[in-house]
Amino acid sequence: MTASVKPTRLERSSTDAGAEVAVLTFANGDLNLFDQAMFDSLTADLAELTSRPPRALLLRSEGRVVSGGVDVHLFDGLSTEQGTELWQTLFAEIIHRIEALPCPVVYAAHGLTLTAAFEIALACDIILAAPKAKFGLVETVVGLTPSMGGPQRLAERAGSGRAREFVMTGDLYDAETMRSWGVVNAVHDDVDTAARALTGRLADGPTRAHHATKRIIEAWRSGGVAHADSVTPEVSGALFGTEDLRGAVRSFLEAGPGRARYAGR
Repeated sequence: MTASVKPTRLERSSTDAGAEVAVLTFANGDLNLFDQAMFDSLTADLAELTSRPPRALLLRSEGRVVSGGVDVHLFDGLSTEQGTELWQTLFAEIIHRIEALPCPVVYAAHGLTLTAAFEIALACDIILAAPKAKFGLVETVVGLTPSMGGPQRLAERAGSGRAREFVMTGDLYDAETMRSWGVVNAVHDDVDTAARALTGRLADGPTRAHHATKRIIEAWRSGGVAHADSVTPEVSGALFGTEDLRGAVRSFLEAGPGRARYAGR
């Protein structure tokens, strides 16, 4: 009896400077469908990453497409209460956990990226895409709206009018269009290599400062500029107690900019 193959793969490695990088790969067959096994596997991986965060994380897929979306069998026969519980669980165990990681999170899209896969991308800090990548929130084909945070996070990046168009039409949009809207940060011919390089570069950086940046932007997302201003002094002030800031200040004064090494502490 052969063991079933896990539909996600979590690997850890170190940069030349010794910073830990994690790579989480979706590998669930040719279409990388988000079925229950995929969600369960991803949830377990994110629980591990939450308990032992790396200094940067890359999310990527292997195969012909990033993902063909959610396995519609998951929706068949759900009651109102069960549907509500499903989305509550996916927010708590996947979307909010990604956003709460105290390190930069990069997403690499090399091909077709539908529904849950795109909503997960929108929870990441930086999205990179290959020229042939296409993105869609196509839940209207089953009478649904995207419910893992896609509409609101797309609206945050591209504006509410674009988000309405994107979701209501259910059309596919190419990488360059997504870049022009501010959703995709950059388009690369070899997106996997570019994403790995960026993830390594971010891992080598001042991890505590990156986390502070995420916290300040999260405050802005939830309460606007005034709320972000109110939390910034404490969040940023705490960095003066870190080894990385103290060492980087000394390095700057003694050797000039760009020579500091960071340990994530």
